[in-house]
Parts: sequence; structure tokens; C-alpha cells
Amino acid sequence: MPSRFEVLRRTLLHVAICCIVCEVQLAHAATCSTQSQMPPQQRDLIANQARAMIAFVQQGNIAGLRGRTLPAIAADFDGIAASVTSLSPLMQNSTITVEELYLLDASMAQPGAERTQFFCGTPTVVLTFNGIPPGNYALAILHATGVPHPQQISIILASTPGNQWQLAGFYAKPMLVADHDGIWYWASARKFSQMKSNWPALLYFRVAQNLLSPVDFLTSPNLEKLQQETEQARPGDLPGKSPMMLNVQGSTFEVTAVDTTTQFGPLDMDLHYAPNPAQAAQLRVPVSARKQVTDVMSALLLQHPELKQAFHGIWIHADQGNASLFALELPMDQIASGPQPQATNTAPALR
Repeated sequence: MPSRFEVLRRTLLHVAICCIVCEVQLAHAATCSTQSQMPPQQRDLIANQARAMIAFVQQGNIAGLRGRTLPAIAADFDGIAASVTSLSPLMQNSTITVEELYLLDASMAQPGAERTQFFCGTPTVVLTFNGIPPGNYALAILHATGVPHPQQISIILASTPGNQWQLAGFYAKPMLVADHDGIWYWASARKFSQMKSNWPALLYFRVAQNLLSPVDFLTSPNLEKLQQETEQARPGDLPGKSPMMLNVQGSTFEVTAVDTTTQFGPLDMDLHYAPNPAQAAQLRVPVSARKQVTDVMSALLLQHPELKQAFHGIWIHADQGNASLFALELPMDQIASGPQPQATNTAPALR
């Protein structure tokens, strides 16, 4: 009869073997090659296929791009078509550069798998897809520069018989916000954070995240660090899951959301509030409506004067459900001072 030690040893050995088998299965289920790991011929093939598809975008050739798209994606092409229509004027005469390529082998993945992850290069970039069928794919991240509004385009390519590649996903976002890139916003957010100016710090961190993350399904050590710094800067009184209650000359306003916008060109702070019935009635009269929203602006700046340095102005929306009752944008130098407000939050401060 084996001793307890021998039984334990055999059990641990069995567990270790099972773990190794699982790791081998996972390794074969989904693998990733970066562009530096690809054979030159394969890298050039994928890069040229990606450039050819972006050429359709530059030309505004929706039909041509749809003809190079997987049938399942082409069947619901309205979103991509709308993106091409809006991007084409911005990208004409731009210089296209292939910034990153990832070759994704999911040919051994289990059909119907809820999630497939690819671990690419060193430091590791992780790509996470939900519900992709087994097959071979590529992610190409391209920059369209040399134009007033440079763009970052990410496309997913799927390998089809005959070594052909078809479009399986399309994502686009600007490379600049108010003439600055993501690195500039990250550095500026850190400066605001060091000064304990957490409202502009958080909003600048958010802009940096949006600019520096090409697609939502990609993570990297740098993006994780940016996310951590964003969370550390989050002020307790910022509206989120719960609104912020702002006292303005004895009347309480329910601030529901704060963000940024470049709707008018420069970077503005974008604020939404939900008026109560009495406040909503005031918004039906233009003179009292303007006074109400400018009072909200003044109260916010008295509470957070650091916002004046961070933003060109404030855009206020008074919302009732999904409808906007009144909206107004003013530059900071046109927002008058008012009595010192008091603000409370219905939620405890986040830490």
C-alpha cells in the first residue's frame, strides 16, 4: 500500500500534468504573431491588403469596400458605410502608414467559444474577442496623416480560401482632439493631478484613453497604467452612478453627467443636468432659461475654479428624459461670477 506521501506526490504530479495539458491546449487554441515575428512576404501581403481597403475609404467607395467584406458583415453594412461617408472627406490626400500588424491564429479554437484571447509580443498586448468563429485573422492599425484631421483606423481582416483577406471589422477615431494628441493629454492630466485639480485631471485622462486606445478589445501595460492613473484621479463629487446636487443661489440642481466636447472647435466641458418641474418651467422663457444655465455655470466655476485653465468654455444641457429643453455654450471669459455655492453628492466619495 503506498504511503500518504506517495499518494500526495502522485496527486500533485497528476495536477501538474493536467495544468501543462491545459496550457498546451490554450496555446494551440489561439496564437498571435506581431509584425516583427511575421515572415516578410506574409507581413507585406497583409499590409497591402489593409492599404487597399483604406484606399476605398479615402475614395468614398462604399460598394468597393463592401465587395471586400465577409458576407456576414456585409449583410449589416450600414454602420461601416456611415463611417466611410464621414471619413472620406477627412482622409482624402492623406498619407497612410501601417503602424501595427497582428496575425491571429484561431484555427484550433473551439467553435462557439464565448471568448478568445490572443497574447501578442513583449511587452504583452492582449486582444480579446467575443464569439469569433475558428479561423485566421489579422488586426491592422493604420494612421492617415498629413491632413488637418488625422485619423486612426483599425481593421480586422479574415483569411478566406485562396489566401485572400476580407474585411471583418472596422473602427475609426481621430488622432487629435483640439489639436493635441493622447500623450499631451496624458502629461497634462498628470500635471492637474499633481496640483490636486482632480476634475480636469480625470477629464483629460479620459481624453487620453480614447486617443491612445485604438480599439476597445486591446489592452497593454501602458494602457493599463493609464487606466490606473485615471481611477486614482477620480473625484468623489463627480456625477456618475449618482448625480451631483449643486446648490445655486438657494436652488438645487441635479447634475447628471460631465464630459468633454469639441463640438464648437476648442475643448469644452460638457455638462448635463435634469431640471425639476419649476426649473423646467423657467426654461420655456428664453431670458430666464439663459439666466438659469449661466447661473449653473457660475456656480460650478466657483466650486472648481481650476476648470477655467483646462477648458475653453462650458456647454450646458438641460435634459428632460432623452430631450434637451435648453442648451448653451459660453467661453470661460463670458461666464460671470456668482455667489459661492455649496455642493453635495448623493453617493459616498470614491476611493
